[in-house]
Amino acid sequence: METDQPELSNGAIEHRTRIAGKGKNRLVELIITAFLGLLACISIFPFYNVLITSFGEASAMAKQSVYLIPTSFNLTAYEYIFSGDKILKSFLISFVVTVGGTFTNLLLSLCGAYALSKRTMPGRNIMLYMILFTMFFSGGLIPYYLTVKDIGLVNNILVMIVPLAVNTFYLIIVMSYFRTLPPALEESAKIDGANDIQILAKIIIPISMPTIAAVGLFYAVDRWNEWWHAMLFISDINKYPLQLLLRQVLVNFNEILQNGIASSMAQKAAGIYPDTIKMAVVVVASIPILLVYPFLQKYFTKGMMLGSIKG
Repeated sequence: METDQPELSNGAIEHRTRIAGKGKNRLVELIITAFLGLLACISIFPFYNVLITSFGEASAMAKQSVYLIPTSFNLTAYEYIFSGDKILKSFLISFVVTVGGTFTNLLLSLCGAYALSKRTMPGRNIMLYMILFTMFFSGGLIPYYLTVKDIGLVNNILVMIVPLAVNTFYLIIVMSYFRTLPPALEESAKIDGANDIQILAKIIIPISMPTIAAVGLFYAVDRWNEWWHAMLFISDINKYPLQLLLRQVLVNFNEILQNGIASSMAQKAAGIYPDTIKMAVVVVASIPILLVYPFLQKYFTKGMMLGSIKG
């Protein structure tokens, strides 16, 4: 005698389908999370290795083919770095160049981008083409050096600010953003009697803070990492930025000691593992930018939300 199988209701079928779908989604989410976690570990590992190496000892690192687990903690490298005045002077120069250079970059970029965003400005297209031309062509290194020399910037820390006052790519980014702002904002301000400078300072800049913060961070990183112009135009060791001193440490630590760049610390250098010194300088040079980013994070988040709202 055959027994009839109970038929499932539509609600029960939908419930089972929903459970099966949730199981598949969880599996996909787990795979994506594991993959992104692996990428995060790969991205973090270089800095992690630099950090633990800067605190390590040669004997401890020699026991591991790849130094993954720190087994020693030693501050000798940092004591060595900060025991002399060369690193501190270079750090101060880099700080001045970063603050002054970023302010100059933003001031000129905002003013230039605001002017170029006006389609009715006479000669706008010609000036824009001339600016774009500099992205693809240059006069060459020798004419560039002679020009910088003629304006008196050799052996002057301003050589890391003035020739780099405007980055064409960042200028175009800001100009493109200014073009997306509604013209009614400026029209209403002009009706109230505001001029272009007042409109830029009191209306355009406050509503453009996410873009300005992003471009400002790009400029700050560029100025903080500046060493090329210092290497070309600065021969006075007392005017070296931190990155140039760091470069020389990474290229040849022993040569730096022999040339007297760290002569005040030479006696303390005996017995210090060279890679530990190199990694310690990398950490010291990286920390300032890492400390600045969290304060700008809110502007990046706000910018993303504004973009999603505007569609």
